[in-house]
Amino acid sequence: MGRPSGLVTTQEVQAARGMLDAARRVVVVTGAGMSAESGVPTFRGEDGLWKSHRPEELATPGAFQHDPQLVWEWYRWRRGLVAACEPNPGHRALSAFRRRHPETTVVTQNVDGLHQEADRLEEVGPSVSPVLELHGRLFGDRCQGCHRRTEAVRTPDPDLEAALPRCDECGDLLRPDVVWFGEGLPRSVLETAVDAARTADICLVVGTSARVQPAASLPLATTGAGGTIIEVNPSPTPLSRRARVTLRAPAGELLPVLLGP
Repeated sequence: MGRPSGLVTTQEVQAARGMLDAARRVVVVTGAGMSAESGVPTFRGEDGLWKSHRPEELATPGAFQHDPQLVWEWYRWRRGLVAACEPNPGHRALSAFRRRHPETTVVTQNVDGLHQEADRLEEVGPSVSPVLELHGRLFGDRCQGCHRRTEAVRTPDPDLEAALPRCDECGDLLRPDVVWFGEGLPRSVLETAVDAARTADICLVVGTSARVQPAASLPLATTGAGGTIIEVNPSPTPLSRRARVTLRAPAGELLPVLLGP
């Protein structure tokens, strides 16, 4: 086992590792902090402006209805930034842990696809449950008409950038396959996540502010059923007081130590 740094002690890490080793089922809830060390922008605060627009003004059904060209221009820009990012050691450590512990379920609020890329790099097989993406996929498209979902092209043709993408099946307009402000989460994904949380012995919460619902309630579903929370986050959150162990370190630094063989 490596050595933790910062405010995390070896005793705290050993305690958390012991809990994880003893658990039969683990659910892992990840947020923006999981991908921060990969360079994925959060699009919040002063750095979140794009051509004088804020995400809250663009990532809405109303904005897409009013000006789909503008919304697509922003998402193509976002895709270009995120496509240059790679899974960090935390992503890869979690994928390797899942390969060794197939009953582990990952529920993410992120749309960047880095968990899946880490699974590919770590050769995670089909016996492991797919990552549950609560807020959708940045690199996915969905038809406005027939709701058909397709993978987005990661290296789009510059000559086609000005064109609005349309469905090959019905010809209707495509939109990014993400959950926008004012929209509900995919019911089946949320139900599966809640079931995983309720049946987990441990809920490992990584890099999330624990303020965005309903994801913030998933760890409470674990404790409500008699399970335990372990939190990995550099800063305190509303969930910290409910956690059995809180580890104040970035995910990319701490998870290889916590989840390593």
